[in-house]
Amino acid sequence: MPTSAPPDSAATEVYASGVRRILWLTLGLNLAVCALKAGVGAWTGSLAIMADAVHSLTDSLNNVMGLVVMRWSTPPPDREHPYGHLKFEAVGALGIAAMLGIACFEVVKPAVMRLIEPASGAVEMNPTALALLVLVLAINIFVAIYERRAGRRLHSKLLEADATQTFGDIWITLGVIAGSVGIWLTGWWWLDVVLAIPVALAVLWSGWAVVRGNLPWLVDANAIAPEEIQQLAMSVPGVVDCHAVHSRGLIGRQVFVEMHLITAVGDVESSHRITEEIERLLRQQYGPVQATIHVEPERYAEHAN
Repeated sequence: MPTSAPPDSAATEVYASGVRRILWLTLGLNLAVCALKAGVGAWTGSLAIMADAVHSLTDSLNNVMGLVVMRWSTPPPDREHPYGHLKFEAVGALGIAAMLGIACFEVVKPAVMRLIEPASGAVEMNPTALALLVLVLAINIFVAIYERRAGRRLHSKLLEADATQTFGDIWITLGVIAGSVGIWLTGWWWLDVVLAIPVALAVLWSGWAVVRGNLPWLVDANAIAPEEIQQLAMSVPGVVDCHAVHSRGLIGRQVFVEMHLITAVGDVESSHRITEEIERLLRQQYGPVQATIHVEPERYAEHAN
């Protein structure tokens, strides 16, 4: 007896509008950060700061990509996509991971250039430029914390991935500031090269964190432990056995559950009421859930009471 709960289109639209609003806000802030870094880099002649500006530009491109992804991930299920479009969001998050790889390259490239052609004399660092970099750092910290909190509140993998990248940007900016201060105080050009290595590793780690967080969703890993679903189903009066339990999706957004159920009642209508109660409990505990429950004869029981 397959049963299913129609997706809550109103809740989906509230979610989509919330994510879009946050993406537009962070896009504006990231563009401002990019402009500040590019201006300081051109003013001081610092290759590291210019590379950091390019990294901030990738942040802005990620926001644009996120807005495009939201356009494709939020429509309700249709004939071509009967399970909805939410995985477009996970694909977008993996795109952000790819952008992190590009950002890593942009960190390493100026370091290699400095090794080949030492350019410490060409960098003219000053207190005003350092103050602007600190301002940029403060904006990045605000964006990262705000976007991560919003992503967790809305259960948005896209926002969380974008926040992870912004935290990577913070590490890069810290490295650039430290190197700039060192060059300003000592004239040691190789400080940029020394700091570029841990910054590159931090960016790579951020990219791996994004991939690790989204692959289970894309490859349909279990969203909920089967034992938890079995325990919940067995708590409903009239249930004799629950087995062959599978789930996929993202808790808090949309989870699809399949199970085989055996009841102690003798008619279809009573079994249907039991399946509806199981679905209600699943939604109460895990958020939006669509369940397909196959009711079997009692002789198929595997874990009978």
